[in-house]
Amino acid sequence: MAALALALAAQSAGADPVKLRQEVRAWRTAHEKEVVGELSGLLALRNVASDRADIQRNADHLLEMLRRRGFQARLLAAGDSPPAVYGELPTPGAKHTVVFYAHYDGQPADPEDWGGEDPWKPVLRTGGADTKEVDLASAPTPLNPEWRLYARSASDDKGPIVAMLAALDALKAAGVKPSVNIKIFLEGEEEDGSSHLTSILEEHRGVLKADAWILGDGPVHQTRKMQVVFGARGVMGLEVTTYGPARALHSGHYGNWVPNPAALLVELLSGLRGPNGEIRIAGFQDDLRPLTESEKAASAAMPPVEDALRQELAVGWTEGGDGRLQDRLMLPALNIRGLQSAQVGNGARNAIPTEAHASIDFRLVPDQTPAKVRERTEAHVRSLGFYVVHEAPDLETRRAHPKVVRLQWDDGYAAARTSMDLPVSRAVVKAIGEMQGEPLIQVPMLGGSVPMSMFTDTLKVPVIIVPIVNHDNNQHAAYENLRLQNLWDGIEVFAALFAGLDW
Repeated sequence: MAALALALAAQSAGADPVKLRQEVRAWRTAHEKEVVGELSGLLALRNVASDRADIQRNADHLLEMLRRRGFQARLLAAGDSPPAVYGELPTPGAKHTVVFYAHYDGQPADPEDWGGEDPWKPVLRTGGADTKEVDLASAPTPLNPEWRLYARSASDDKGPIVAMLAALDALKAAGVKPSVNIKIFLEGEEEDGSSHLTSILEEHRGVLKADAWILGDGPVHQTRKMQVVFGARGVMGLEVTTYGPARALHSGHYGNWVPNPAALLVELLSGLRGPNGEIRIAGFQDDLRPLTESEKAASAAMPPVEDALRQELAVGWTEGGDGRLQDRLMLPALNIRGLQSAQVGNGARNAIPTEAHASIDFRLVPDQTPAKVRERTEAHVRSLGFYVVHEAPDLETRRAHPKVVRLQWDDGYAAARTSMDLPVSRAVVKAIGEMQGEPLIQVPMLGGSVPMSMFTDTLKVPVIIVPIVNHDNNQHAAYENLRLQNLWDGIEVFAALFAGLDW
């Protein structure tokens, strides 16, 4: 009975998931080197989000990749924004339209952090303790699925782009037409805060009209199992500067008398954040949207990873005690991402510095807003006895107030959660689950931040995240990589979504 029900469900969606998996896998096995080669060519293009010339070269390259697949493709922009790459691939008779999103820009990378290697020179390596470089041209096929491709943006987020396009190649070879009208939207500013994204969405609202968006960003679960994610935390950055004397002073002659800006900064930060990560800002959690019963059940059903991660990460304790990682990720967070004041180690001097700096990122959950976070944080900082400024204070201001702090905010964006009970939500889970042949992990909200709320607030459509890359990919760090098996899995996942979505 179960097999018959599965077959009937597949017929209603217009594609037999077992047959589709076999055909897509056979195509991929025969074209592995071509897929890795195309990804390598894309990775070889520098793509630092703030470099407009590099971003334009990437955009032009992606346009050609889309057009080779039959997309009606062009660039979308608003004002002086970096271009988004857009393509349409209509399916005659399809009743729904889905936009598939990824971003092609990347984080900066320092060759020194990469052992002197060029972060934009893709390198295929075997992995393991005796890892070595692999020459793709002479490597035997099929390629070892545990090999990894190293380069900036291999996982975040160029790998998913190539997985999408390879999935379409596989469907075409198998003679399988998509079940939905496909639109592709590739952002060029995600790693620089997506400050123009809302403007692009508003200006091109008609072009981007769809029934749902699927975001191909983020990693799979730490167990290596595929997951579908229905939300993402928002993010907001804050730069903090505290001030001491107008010039550096001898700590013996002036210590215990002249205020030390590093000590003031420590005082301020401890007033914002407790030892277990608790946020001490008054009213900070007043706007939290309760979890639904479906979200609570999905979170509880996720496989435990905490013990394994403590071992892998060499941490003797975790904030929140013995709580589950997913439960903590559905709460707001205040992360101190950097501290700076004078020098340490061999460069240390017995002196009182003039300034101290901290860089903070807030992670937001529904229904917090960046505006409210800023308002409540500044009110709390004032309650700690600090005089708040937003520009560099002059000497008169520093003389007039005992504790001056400069707060510099970025725009940030809010969190979002799509209902797990919507027909399209269930259709996504069903299509991927049938293709995989096993149940998926369903995640109410990702701990990381993607600009999901910009789509939901501007376009008023459901947004679902379908990650494909490995969890240990070093994204945003040195030696970012993509495990080949994750790329292969991604091709199958996107093929299932292109050909099997039906609701």
